[in-house]
Amino acid sequence: MFNNKSILITGGTGSFGQKYTKTILERYSPKRLIILSRDELKQYEMQQIYNAPCMRYFLGDVRDGDRMMQAFKDVDYVIHAAAIKQVPAAEYNPMECIKTNIHGAENVIKAAIANKVKKVIALSTDKAANPINLYGATKLASDKLFVAGNNIVGDGETRFSAVRYGNVVGSRGSVVPFFQKLIKEGAQSLPITHPDMTRFWITLQDGVDFVLKNFSRMQGGEIFVPKIPSVRITDLAQAYGPGLSHDIVGIRPGEKMHEIMCPADDSHHTIEFDDHFVITPSISFFGREHDYSLNQLGEKGSLVEQGFEYHSGNNPHFLTVDEIKLLDGDKA
Repeated sequence: MFNNKSILITGGTGSFGQKYTKTILERYSPKRLIILSRDELKQYEMQQIYNAPCMRYFLGDVRDGDRMMQAFKDVDYVIHAAAIKQVPAAEYNPMECIKTNIHGAENVIKAAIANKVKKVIALSTDKAANPINLYGATKLASDKLFVAGNNIVGDGETRFSAVRYGNVVGSRGSVVPFFQKLIKEGAQSLPITHPDMTRFWITLQDGVDFVLKNFSRMQGGEIFVPKIPSVRITDLAQAYGPGLSHDIVGIRPGEKMHEIMCPADDSHHTIEFDDHFVITPSISFFGREHDYSLNQLGEKGSLVEQGFEYHSGNNPHFLTVDEIKLLDGDKA
């Protein structure tokens, strides 16, 4: 569906954007592949790796509504990956996080509708489910905006959905590069926030593949959640620093012990498929009704039990130390 189409990635110079670009160029022949971000240095560095004739590098910030209107002209598909993601940074700079994650989402929606973009998928996070930190709260607000975008569009053709998943193996700013840096510097111990902490774990390629497939699945208004494994933070430290001791440093501001992707409060809106869940909209859309238990690929799902919750602590699939090491090899 991406052959001879124009695709735009906001925040396209990030870990996800670069892997998405690599995947699109390997599998499809797009008419245009537009990388939109605000950092000229990162764009320059990315251009040294990805410079196919179809590629366009577009300087701009999702906070700038006028610039989004220009960027989205004649675009078919948008992946909205731009965000302020670091939990402590968001806690200390709340207004900056709100401007990017909430007002930026609004600008993306307006620009997509005005330019008659076909489909938009926004990247969410497990921290948007029952949020306790500002980052999660802004991403929950963003999710609600993108779901409501399907109503705001009226009888237009633009459709909006979101993808929610957990920590990405080796992504910038995550714990794995931090552990690797400490080990390289000769650390004799690794800092652990809490010995019982767990997280969802997904490779960058699996995240990209999931988003790609959901463009074909989506009807508009869904929040897609992949079934992915969990890791224990202690196992993670052992996988990267075998034999090193652990220093318990305490939970950082805004952190949870376990992350949630499908909250119990949304169980009456949650449909389970073979390899993913869908959280359906709580609102109805103007002039449209969808059977979300049957997606556009013909896959069938069923409503989960009342009170069902999908979180990293009760996940039936935990990675072993050896499995964590194997997954690390897939992150590049």
